[in-house]
Amino acid sequence: MNHDLHRYTITSNILSMNHLITITKADGTRELFEESKLIESLQNAGGSEEIIEQILTKVESEMKDGMPTSEIYGHAFTLLRKHSMPMAIKYSLRRALSELGPDGFPFEKYVARIFQSWGYETLTDQTILGACVTHEVDVVAWNKDKLMMAEAKFHNELGMKSDVKVALYMKARFDDLRGNMFNYGGIVRRLDEGWIITNTKFTEQAIRYGECQGIKMIGWNYPAKGNLQDIIEEHRLHPFTCLMTLSNQHKRALLNKGVVLCTDIYKSLSLLKEIGMGEVEEKAVIAEIQEVCGLQV
Repeated sequence: MNHDLHRYTITSNILSMNHLITITKADGTRELFEESKLIESLQNAGGSEEIIEQILTKVESEMKDGMPTSEIYGHAFTLLRKHSMPMAIKYSLRRALSELGPDGFPFEKYVARIFQSWGYETLTDQTILGACVTHEVDVVAWNKDKLMMAEAKFHNELGMKSDVKVALYMKARFDDLRGNMFNYGGIVRRLDEGWIITNTKFTEQAIRYGECQGIKMIGWNYPAKGNLQDIIEEHRLHPFTCLMTLSNQHKRALLNKGVVLCTDIYKSLSLLKEIGMGEVEEKAVIAEIQEVCGLQV
C-alpha cells in the first residue's frame, strides 16, 4: 500500500465508519468498505491528491450500507472523466476486462490478440496431445523462432487472484506438452514457453513459484514493467467493454459477434448498424474510440 495514503485526511469520517459500512460486490456478496483500495486504484490511474480528495468526498456523501461497488466505480469514473479522459480510461480498464465474460472465451481471444500484437500467429481453444494425455490449451502462438502455449485465466470478480495452485497445475501441463513434437508454421518442434495470462492479479506465492519454474506470467500487477495494463496502453488493446457510449445490451451483442477490442469496431463500423445503432449513436461511439485509443480523427 502506498505510504502517502495518510495524506488523504478527508477520509477520516469513512475510516470511523469502516466497521459499519459494507459494500455489495457484483456477485451479491458483501464485504467491508476499504477506502484504501479506492485510493490506490485512483493513484494507479494517475489521479492527483486534489482529484482523489474530491472523489473521496463524493463517495463519503453518497455512502450507505450495502452500496454496490458499481456505484462507487461510477462516481469515481465520472469525476475522473471531467478532469482527464486518459485517467478515466486507465481507471476503467481493469473493470472493462472483467466484463469480457461471463465465460472465459472472449478473454482467450483477447490473449490471442496480445500475441498477435507481438507478431505471432495464433489459434485458440485447441485440444493438444502431450507426452501422456491430451490438454485443452487456450492459446497457441508461434513464429519462425518460437512456439508458445498459454492459459488465459479469466476472473469475473476483480478481487479474485490466480494463486499458486494455478501455477502448479499449469507447470504440470506444460511439462507434459513439452514431451511431444508439434507442427506449427510448417516447423516441427517442441514447446518453447508456457504462459499464464490473467485479467486480475497473481498472489505472491504464484509469482514466486512461476519465477522459480520459468513460467511466463502476465497479470494486472505483474511484472512491474510489461504487465497487462502496460501492454494495453502500448499496443492500443483497449477492450471495447470500456466504452461508455455502449449500453450493456450493445456490449452483449458485440461479444456474440466475437468483438474484443475497440479497434475491432473502428475497423468494421458496419458492426454498429448490425446491432441496431442509429447514426447519432454511431458517431458517439466512434468519437469515444478515437479518444480512448488515441486515434487520429
